[in-house]
Amino acid sequence: MVADVHGHRSELLTTLRDEGLVDRAGQWSAGGARLWLLGDYVDRGPDGIGVIDDVRQLAVSAAAAGGEVRALLGNHEAQLLAAHRFGTAPIVGWDEPGGFRGGWARFGGREDDLRRLTPQHVAWIMSLPAVAVVDGYLLVHSDTARYLEFGSSVGAVNAAVTAAMTCSDSAKWLEFCGRMSDQGAFREAESARPDDAVSAMLRALGGDVLVHGHSTLTKYFGVAPQDVRDALWYADGRVVAIDGGVYEGGRILLTRLV
Repeated sequence: MVADVHGHRSELLTTLRDEGLVDRAGQWSAGGARLWLLGDYVDRGPDGIGVIDDVRQLAVSAAAAGGEVRALLGNHEAQLLAAHRFGTAPIVGWDEPGGFRGGWARFGGREDDLRRLTPQHVAWIMSLPAVAVVDGYLLVHSDTARYLEFGSSVGAVNAAVTAAMTCSDSAKWLEFCGRMSDQGAFREAESARPDDAVSAMLRALGGDVLVHGHSTLTKYFGVAPQDVRDALWYADGRVVAIDGGVYEGGRILLTRLV
């Protein structure tokens, strides 16, 4: 699993090559292996659209070899779509200069990503699920329990997220992006309780362990950039954080959980 590439295309391909998943030309070389990416392909780095193109291509070549490459929606993809759809129009309830486009830029948006965004890229982003359960792991992008505001099952959450991305109401988009960007919900759940946020997520959506990106190990978990080596297990072993903070001087982590 990989999270939060943030436009660092060459770093992603180097990581996948070092782990034996792609060859020197960037083509899938891992046969029937499976790779999940947990969102935030764009913004903050030099080539977010290139990252999307690589992920799409790898999904095709992996499938041809009997493998699988799948991707989740991240908050930065939602923010990119909002900037694309609404531009600089004022947003009711949000005092942000430049509307969604101004907010997107403030959170690391790159003009080159927006300029190169095609209808095919938009369609791909809108097709991404927000949550998945794979081999007992609940996969999400953000470390938030606000996914449960979309629904109380994987299918319901993903259907509601897809519907949200077809909406033309900017105020509803503001709420949608806020939910997708929330973070930090699981750090207070170190001792497992039936009523804590981790338990609520696992009980509703399934899985035994929750895996997320979004909150970097470097900034939010206090790991020095040079010390980023492995994913971080926390919340009594029920949560795994895998965002190595590549844009903060860390690295892209490829985490093998099974």
